[in-house]
Amino acid sequence: MSKFTNFLATTAIALSASVSAYAQDTTLRISSWAPPSHGMNAFMWPKLTEMIEAATDGKVTAEIKYGLAPPPAQMDLILDGAADITWIFHGYNPGRFVGTKLIELPGYEGSAEAASVAHWRVHEKHLAALNEHRGVKLIGLMTHGPGQMHTNKEVSSLADLSGLKTRIGGGVAGDVGAELGLVGIRVPAPKVYETLDSGAADAVAMPMEARKSFKLVEVAKNLYEVPGGLYRGSFAVVMNQETFDSLPADVQEALDSKVFGEALSQMAGAVWDQIDTAGREATAAAEGNTMQVASDADLAAFNAIADKVIAKVKAELAEKGVDAEAAYSMVVEEMAK
Repeated sequence: MSKFTNFLATTAIALSASVSAYAQDTTLRISSWAPPSHGMNAFMWPKLTEMIEAATDGKVTAEIKYGLAPPPAQMDLILDGAADITWIFHGYNPGRFVGTKLIELPGYEGSAEAASVAHWRVHEKHLAALNEHRGVKLIGLMTHGPGQMHTNKEVSSLADLSGLKTRIGGGVAGDVGAELGLVGIRVPAPKVYETLDSGAADAVAMPMEARKSFKLVEVAKNLYEVPGGLYRGSFAVVMNQETFDSLPADVQEALDSKVFGEALSQMAGAVWDQIDTAGREATAAAEGNTMQVASDADLAAFNAIADKVIAKVKAELAEKGVDAEAAYSMVVEEMAK
């Protein structure tokens, strides 16, 4: 019995050491489709890595991998286990994501940080049952700042936008673009520079950060700005479920309670605000760039368009069984906090 007891003890110690070594050596592979200089890569992913390391006492870390797949294929990349974590733009997956259009609506007042926190909270209360992120572990939600129009032609009024060949990411941006009379072109964000530079597009609908991150100050020197934005863009940070399940229970609990969810969403939203400011500053400093703010008359005209889009999206949510009015009101109330 003594020999058998010693065998069990030795085996237990070996297994414990093996699990400990595994936990300490776990490096999560982050797939990012934006250029290395983009604010998400420069600020958000490093901050998330710090949060993961702090929450797990250094047992888990992460590293960014570039060029694994184009933006629309990121969800499949995670489902297949080719990467552990990525960020997806919901508008690149038309038809799958309806609930996420709620946060993209024009007219909300507040920062990207406030919108991202509201995004997570309204998801938990009203949208999670839609199961739109099925197959992966949803670990964060975020929005970029107010989307504006960046053009290589002079635009002085809302009417001047009609007929412009415009790169539109999808989601509510597409709904707004249709109402404005834009000729939509589907191009992933990393391709906007060459699309504008080649003349294949006249304009792009993106947040202010893109003027620096994607060098729009060089190829779309005119900014037409609607106070509050034409739309907001919705993103998710997702993780391979099997990767998460393979982590020790204490590590899973630490990540869920200290990093994932609202904490990650708030941090990511704050980064979008930071890089939006950098984009505005880059525009002000760039030679030949102009910034045109919508007039009161144009703003009134756009508000009428916004009302139509809001009603359309609410109807889409209602068709999915969501209490659209309650969900919409919750976003407004949460952002006001």
